[in-house]
Amino acid sequence: MKPILFFSEIRYKNVSKVGGKNASLGEMYSQLNKKGIRVPDGFALTSAAYDTFIKKNDLDSKIRNTLKDLDTKNLKNLRERGKKVRNLILRAKIPSELKKEINKSYNKLRKKYGSNLEVAIRSSATAEDLPNASFAGQQETYLNVKGEKELMEAIVKCYSSLFTDRAISYRKENGFDQFSVKLSVGVQKMVRSDKSCAGVMFSIEPNSGFEKIIAIEGSYGLGEFVVKGTVKPDSFYVFKPTLKTIKKELGDKKIKLVFGKRGTKKETVKKIERKKYVLGEKETEELAKYAMLIEKHYGKAMDIEWAKDGKDKKLYIVQARPETVHSRKRVVEKYKLIEEGEKIAEGVAIGRKISTGKVRVIEDVNKIEEFKKGEILVTEQTNPDWEPIMKTAKGIITERGGSTSHAAIVSRELGVPCIVGAEGVTKNLKDKQEITLDCSSSIGKVWKGKLKFETKKINIKKMPKTKTKVMLILGTPEQAFDLSHLQADGVGLARIEHIINSVIQYHPLHAIEKKKQDFYVEKLTEGIASIASSVYPNQIIVRFSDFKTNEFRNLIGGEKYEPKENNPMLGWRGAARYISKEFKPAFKLELKAIRKVREEMGLKNVDVMIPFCRTIEEGKEVLKLIKEAGLRMNLKVYVMAEIPSNILLSDEFAKYFDGFSVGSNDLTQLTLGMGRDNQMLKFDERNEAVKKFIGELIKTAHKKKKTVGICGQAPSKYPDYAKFLIKNKIDSISVNPDILLETKLKVGKIEKRNNRQ
Repeated sequence: MKPILFFSEIRYKNVSKVGGKNASLGEMYSQLNKKGIRVPDGFALTSAAYDTFIKKNDLDSKIRNTLKDLDTKNLKNLRERGKKVRNLILRAKIPSELKKEINKSYNKLRKKYGSNLEVAIRSSATAEDLPNASFAGQQETYLNVKGEKELMEAIVKCYSSLFTDRAISYRKENGFDQFSVKLSVGVQKMVRSDKSCAGVMFSIEPNSGFEKIIAIEGSYGLGEFVVKGTVKPDSFYVFKPTLKTIKKELGDKKIKLVFGKRGTKKETVKKIERKKYVLGEKETEELAKYAMLIEKHYGKAMDIEWAKDGKDKKLYIVQARPETVHSRKRVVEKYKLIEEGEKIAEGVAIGRKISTGKVRVIEDVNKIEEFKKGEILVTEQTNPDWEPIMKTAKGIITERGGSTSHAAIVSRELGVPCIVGAEGVTKNLKDKQEITLDCSSSIGKVWKGKLKFETKKINIKKMPKTKTKVMLILGTPEQAFDLSHLQADGVGLARIEHIINSVIQYHPLHAIEKKKQDFYVEKLTEGIASIASSVYPNQIIVRFSDFKTNEFRNLIGGEKYEPKENNPMLGWRGAARYISKEFKPAFKLELKAIRKVREEMGLKNVDVMIPFCRTIEEGKEVLKLIKEAGLRMNLKVYVMAEIPSNILLSDEFAKYFDGFSVGSNDLTQLTLGMGRDNQMLKFDERNEAVKKFIGELIKTAHKKKKTVGICGQAPSKYPDYAKFLIKNKIDSISVNPDILLETKLKVGKIEKRNNRQ
């Protein structure tokens, strides 16, 4: 075997010679450069070079003797043995013949890129008989290496990092012989991202495994701070079918890693720069294209590192490895809190679990022996040195980092719930304090005390194909990607109230007054787009805002614009609000968001619905506003059937709308004249008057070739209700996520039984 191979000579099948990292770099450089993906050139010292180094320095027997009484369960023993082995290697010299070959290759690279070339020196572990083994993150990388002296020093340091404490522990626990694993060293031209930005991207959404999203994170300077979780980076979610960014979040990006005179140094980012996104729309689109090409080439989801050069302003791929967590799961665990508590902190949730336990705050990796199995680790950030205790933790909370940071990636692989970017936790949480770590949604929450929760296992087998569509009721975009695996026939009711209430928080008219209407539209757009992408190309029906006056008053600035009503349920809401002189400017913000989702993001599966439309005249006025907003072409507009007038005049409503959606709660209360929240009255959607209304509506709508759906829990709560709806040939049934699968199975059985009869 040659001691050195240039990337152009390396293919992915050469893992046993150059390790996974260098094999992937060679594969991309030799195969994907021609497809337009920029990969900086370099070369790799093969495992043969490592063997030569060990043999010429007579290190094999010395290392074996040092490790013969190794006990990885004893952190003190592990540290002592690891340090002795590393020192043996660091004192060794690179043999003269090998040194000559390295200099020859280095000078060839300098001839291509210039004499002042800076290189990255990357460790790439390999095992002769274990070509699929992954040792990512176990060894060291050295950046901004210049000149032959620094190059040789960095190579020896890489060799010594094969015996870091974490690497020794990893091999022992995974059943690898300590000497079957060898080290290849990659020498790669550095991208000058110290003068620009860099980061990480996944070709699938890393938390949910949703395959139609590419998740990109980036920050100023070299990418190490993103990988390690030192900074909270900007994040971008790109929808594969349209290559459009459907959601982005601004990180704090307070510090950056840049080139020093030797190696790297930390710098503070100017405040004005922190408020800007590190990537523009064209750049996120370019990176997304790269991710899709890389994923297609490897035939699997990929974890990719990228960098933007500050000199030529171009984007480069500097690493790619298979994503190891999400291979479409068939059994999904759903966690749900069943007890309320006091929230202490929040951040980005990693994994979708809930855990309880006692806190252990450790701010220095040298004190990890203080950690006891089963505790919840709280620290500023993690790196591979923390891994020996991370695998024994019941949960992990870090102050810094994003969803592609070290803590996030490792906790996903270990199946340990984790919250990253939870500011202040190292100060606010105390040792032995009992907490609940709640990662059941995308926002991770830390609750005081041990709260009760339940776990439900859902078997995602092939669902029956039903003539009646079984769709979701969904109002929280944070859940959307997690629910993509449910195989829903679409979203029959997408509520936007949660986006307004929890994300935007401003009353729309107050947002206009304070010149925050762009923010209002942006967040509304992102929320709708997240839900729409999760079921694409299936339909999503967005219901325009259906807050009552008391609910609008609770928003920031709401008291100024909202009257006090004795009965808001039957007051100024729905269509009457949209067409009013007072609220019309606010309604136009919702129309603008819908247009952005459909036209700028390409999510044509989005249609809309008008709630509480009392009269034909109101409906026509709202349709006029929709048309004026440039939305009527190919957009389907539905009307809620929740008022007796909608049913009694359904033949007239059908002339103007594309279909109906039965709001069974409002229809029941207005048909029977009872408040749906009144505990003294027997509120029941199965009342014959309500059922007669629904039956008549379906009959009339179908005569006019219009569709009818229902949004509510009645079809799942009452077995006979689903039978009644299917017998009357309803077109769709929409339910909450927790009962979608059982509803789908129930509908399948009823339809099958009906076909037999």
